[in-house]
Amino acid sequence: MVLVQWRSIFNLRRLYENIRRAINWRIFQAVLTFRTLTYNTHMSQGYLVDCLFEPIFWFVDNFAGCLGKVFVFCVTVLTAAVVAIAYWVGLPYWWERNPYITVFLVIFGNWLLINIIFHYYMGVTTSPGHPPDGAMISEAASICKKCLSPKPPRTHHCSVCDKCVLCMDHHCPWLNNCIGYFNARYFFLYMVYMVTGVSFLIIAGFDLGYQVLWVNDNGGLTQEDDPELIGHPVRMNQSGVLVPVQVIAEYDSENLPRAHNLPAVIITEAQRITAHALKRKAVVFMVIMCLSVFFALGSLTIVHAKNITRGETSIESHLNATLRKTHTNHQFRNPYNFGRQKNWKLFLGLTQGRTFLRHILLPSPHPPTGTGLTWHIANNGIEDWP
Repeated sequence: MVLVQWRSIFNLRRLYENIRRAINWRIFQAVLTFRTLTYNTHMSQGYLVDCLFEPIFWFVDNFAGCLGKVFVFCVTVLTAAVVAIAYWVGLPYWWERNPYITVFLVIFGNWLLINIIFHYYMGVTTSPGHPPDGAMISEAASICKKCLSPKPPRTHHCSVCDKCVLCMDHHCPWLNNCIGYFNARYFFLYMVYMVTGVSFLIIAGFDLGYQVLWVNDNGGLTQEDDPELIGHPVRMNQSGVLVPVQVIAEYDSENLPRAHNLPAVIITEAQRITAHALKRKAVVFMVIMCLSVFFALGSLTIVHAKNITRGETSIESHLNATLRKTHTNHQFRNPYNFGRQKNWKLFLGLTQGRTFLRHILLPSPHPPTGTGLTWHIANNGIEDWP
């Protein structure tokens, strides 16, 4: 009786093992079939990400050109709104505090505004540079698969513009233009002056924002109060409207005008702004816009500044990072890196006698040195160019 029970348990175990092996074999066959049908020598994590983002790339390629005009319009309107609010709200506030400081702030702020407008306009309207059609390029690095034409060194094809761009950095929808060899300086200086401008507004308007949004003291005023009645004796005319009393027809026992030593109510500009609903909303708008631009554009400026220091574009920074990882002993060196100081001089065009004061601090349309078709490299032995 005991022997029969042992054989039954043994048969159940063998049946379980056979079923498990059959299931595992079917799973292995399914996985092997899937991998066989989807095998690709280029399959990698980056390739998978590119496939998943293909719909986004398609949307950018087909609609970025149209959306770029909308972005340029938005930048123009928002910049104009910020400047208008600064004059409408900030100027009276600072004039009440100190007229001399107000004059300095107006001069400094308008210097920043002129540079912002100039560099943004030049960044939008200046062509980044394209290889000449049908010309022989002696130092062509490769052939563009889309243009079917020679590509000079550091040139890349922009899928939005559908052209090859000299020393391409990226396509900027906020400028509706590619950032390349001839307009990269305008783009970078626009970001620098814009970040400086919003920083200037944040510093100059910090106390005003604190008084309006945090202290929230309106001095007892309401939106319906007439500023002409504040601090004056009033009377009600025949229509039932309060009007200021200009002449007080009141005399003492000697038939002389009675002297009145009443304390005047002092209403500050910050209290007037707090009581004014539209101006208060304008201050909130300024806070949101300035902080957003400061953090977003400030971080982007830092990234581009690091790339300029290394003598590379945004595209090249990704390519060079990959080469540094795959290169033997991680000793890859960017051939266009001439050192920090010279990289900045070449990028800003501070060559051929140009100065920082005249050509950077003031608007200057000077082009970069060279044509963007040929490039010197760091180990060619030429130390004093250009």
